[in-house]
Amino acid sequence: MSKLSHLFMLFVLVGFQSTAIATMQNIDNKSSLTGAQVKQLVKKADDFRLGESSAKVVSEVKLYKNDELDKTRQYTVYTREERESLVLFNSQVEAGQKMLMLGDNYWLLMPKSRRSIRITPMQKLLGEASVGDISTLTWSEDYQGEWVESTTTELTDGQAIHSEKIKLKATTKGASYFIIDLWLEQGTGFPIKADLYLRSGKMAKEAWFIKGIREGETKVISMVLNDHIQTNQKTVIEYKDITPTEIADKYYNPAYLSRTKQLDL
Repeated sequence: MSKLSHLFMLFVLVGFQSTAIATMQNIDNKSSLTGAQVKQLVKKADDFRLGESSAKVVSEVKLYKNDELDKTRQYTVYTREERESLVLFNSQVEAGQKMLMLGDNYWLLMPKSRRSIRITPMQKLLGEASVGDISTLTWSEDYQGEWVESTTTELTDGQAIHSEKIKLKATTKGASYFIIDLWLEQGTGFPIKADLYLRSGKMAKEAWFIKGIREGETKVISMVLNDHIQTNQKTVIEYKDITPTEIADKYYNPAYLSRTKQLDL
């Protein structure tokens, strides 16, 4: 082969490689999500879970140990904007207990106590079914999202779903979990699963979101939490009813709640 022919072949080869690399880069750029797209997708995921700025959420929580049902608890949560929630404990063994969350401030109210008890974000996570899991935290308000990759997520039944993996980092001191790896269905933003990490970096729970129909619309109807600390435990939170509801400002006052044993709600 002449020197000229050799140079020509080399030029063609380099050009082909450059074209291939550019094509791959275009594919990668096309598949990645911008910050605005991530924010919109995370907001869609929130809407599938709650969908109302002010709502009454009735939940039933089932605790399993070694795959056997151990306890069942009922809760009613009143939520509104600005990350404010009131949790009422309805089961007989917990009757009269309340949890009030106003931004990054939390109070536990016991039926036989005249004073509310200030608690920390970590104490909010204590218990078999932590209030942080029950109180329907909003990802779009409490976290900053960053796109990680487009991938395929396999459900527990073996079905494969095209998804976007999003890493959420807490922007508030009171967020239940510091880091959340979240998988959302491509296009719709429906939440598939989430890995929940504590501030220490330890993975606390793995959450799976169950799709169903509520009031004629596709929604999250339950959440399964696999405990990665007490590995023999699993919690299932079923959303029995979610209705748009606004309650008076007085119910978001810890002083009022501590002196009022029976709430007229």
